[in-house]
Amino acid sequence: MNRSQLDKYITDYYGVRAERLFKKNPGFQAYRHNDTKKWFAMIMDLPESRLGLDGQKITDVVNLKCDPILIGSLRLEQGFYPAYHMNKENWITVALDERVPDEQLRMLVDMSYELTRKKFRRKNK
Repeated sequence: MNRSQLDKYITDYYGVRAERLFKKNPGFQAYRHNDTKKWFAMIMDLPESRLGLDGQKITDVVNLKCDPILIGSLRLEQGFYPAYHMNKENWITVALDERVPDEQLRMLVDMSYELTRKKFRRKNK
């Protein structure tokens, strides 16, 4: 899945439009919950060196909140990196260059959305 396909998935499925919050980084797109305003995805264009790779080629990635139990095993797979500029225990960076299967990426976006949504408390009886 590439950047525009992911943007379309998030917009269509969650009804959330990208926000460009950083004038210095026009390629960064944040996606937030409508009610809590918490981010659940951030699409970015970064030099490979920011991902711990050799080179300065610009690549599209997405930061997603993830179950900490999954992060270690995901980082062993191609296309997954420690979270860029986020808590590395709870967030992961995923390359948007077709190495990660679309179905897996959609599942991770869905997980991120659920992990960052408003929590409802039960009333005590």
